[in-house]
Amino acid sequence: MSGVDDRLRRLEERLDRVESVQAIERLAHRYTLAADSRDLEGLIGLFVDDVDCGRLGTGRDALRESYEVVHRQFYRTVHHVTGHTVEFDEPDSATGTVTMRAEHEVADRWVVAALCMFDTYARRDGEWYFVRRKPESWYSVNEGDTPAGPTWTAAGWGGRTPRLPGLFPTWHEFWHRRPDRVIELTDHPTA
Repeated sequence: MSGVDDRLRRLEERLDRVESVQAIERLAHRYTLAADSRDLEGLIGLFVDDVDCGRLGTGRDALRESYEVVHRQFYRTVHHVTGHTVEFDEPDSATGTVTMRAEHEVADRWVVAALCMFDTYARRDGEWYFVRRKPESWYSVNEGDTPAGPTWTAAGWGGRTPRLPGLFPTWHEFWHRRPDRVIELTDHPTA
C-alpha cells in the first residue's frame, strides 16, 4: 500500500505544481490588463496584502498610492507578455521572470520598451499573489527609433541606463570567454 500512497502523493504534487504555474502565469496577464485599463483595485489585488512598498510603507493602500503616481505619467499603455519562467522555492513560494514589450503614450510620443520583471510569488489561502515585482529594461525608445548605445533611455525613462542584459550572470560568463568579439560587435558593451 505504501507504494500506491507514494505514487498518489507524487501525482498530487505534480498536479499542484502544474496548477500553480498556470495561476502564476495568469497573474502576469491579469497585471498587464489591470495596468492598461487603469483598474487599480484589480491591480493591487494581485499582490499580497502586506506588500512592501519601500518608503511608502506596507500594504495595499501604500501600493495604490504608488500606482496612482506611476500610472499618471502616461495616458495610454499597452503591455505584451512575451515570456514567463517560474521556479519554486517551496510549494507556496516561487520566483520568476516575465519578459514583455511595453508601449507608453507620453504627451505626443509613444515610448517602446523591452522589459524583464523579476518577480517573487507567494500562495496564501490557496491563491497565488505577487510579493514583489522589480522591473528592469533592455531599452526604451520613441516608437520607430532603433535602440543604439548607452543613450537608449533618453527617449522616455528619465535617463536611466538599462541594466539588462548585464544583470544575468550568464551574460558576463559568455562574453568573458571571447572578449575580442564584444569589440567587434558593439561600441557600447553592457557592464
